[in-house]
Amino acid sequence: MFSFRRPRHFGNNTHCVNSCASGRTPVTVPAQGRAGRRTAAKIALALAPALLVAAAATGRAQERNSAPAAQTAGQSDSAQAGQDQAAQDQNAQAQETPAQLSVQERIRQRRAQRRATAIHDAYDHLFESYAGMGYLRFQPGANKQRTTFYGWNTGLARYWSERFGVDVDARGYYGIAYTGQIPGVTNASNTRPKISEYNVLLGPTYRFYLQPKFSISGRVLGGFGLGNFSGDTNGEGSTTFGLWPDGITYAGAGSLVGQFNLSPGLSMRLTGEDFVTGFGSTTQNSFGFTGGFVYRFGKQ
Repeated sequence: MFSFRRPRHFGNNTHCVNSCASGRTPVTVPAQGRAGRRTAAKIALALAPALLVAAAATGRAQERNSAPAAQTAGQSDSAQAGQDQAAQDQNAQAQETPAQLSVQERIRQRRAQRRATAIHDAYDHLFESYAGMGYLRFQPGANKQRTTFYGWNTGLARYWSERFGVDVDARGYYGIAYTGQIPGVTNASNTRPKISEYNVLLGPTYRFYLQPKFSISGRVLGGFGLGNFSGDTNGEGSTTFGLWPDGITYAGAGSLVGQFNLSPGLSMRLTGEDFVTGFGSTTQNSFGFTGGFVYRFGKQ
């Protein structure tokens, strides 16, 4: 027969059940024969829901605690992957940069070589011959106004390098001098006599700026000039008209020469210069220019 007698330790067991449900104390079940076993079974049935709830709560807490760690781990993995990719890109750039620089350097070298070859082809000739026209503003007498000389110009230059040579220059100028009326000598029909001048000059020339298509040179020439100022004075003589006396005098020129190459052997030439003569035991500074074509031949 079953006994409804209250167990001796029922109060203590109830306290243990409540403590165990809250997770504060371990489950202790008194073992006192059959009554103890029945009490333990009842305690287990009473604790089962509480234990399930506690296990669920513990699982949720662990999930909440593990989620930030997993997220942090994911972010760390992403950051590490980004750093690895950046390092790979830097390594790739470091590997490509020397190759790119090498290609650009080869391109620059080829351009420099082509430029040097073009310069050598154009300026490595032994001789330059030129011919063209000239213009000069010349004072024909001590008290006379300047007149315009038009003339021809030709020459030959011998070069010992691409830059340095010696130039032989010849030219002739022609113009009309205005003398004005001289009482007892001139009238309205003979106040404009024709005059002329011829020069032969020699001097060094130096190319100080070279490009495949053009060059700029400096030149200094010295020589002599022949003046013919009385040929159109009807035998009166040049001094009667106030012009320089006929004769031979020194001549010189300081020139700046520019050339534009049409081909390695042919170019156009323009020369601006200060031309100096010494007619009448005085010095005449005349400014003008010459221009024409240049033909190069021979190899140094």
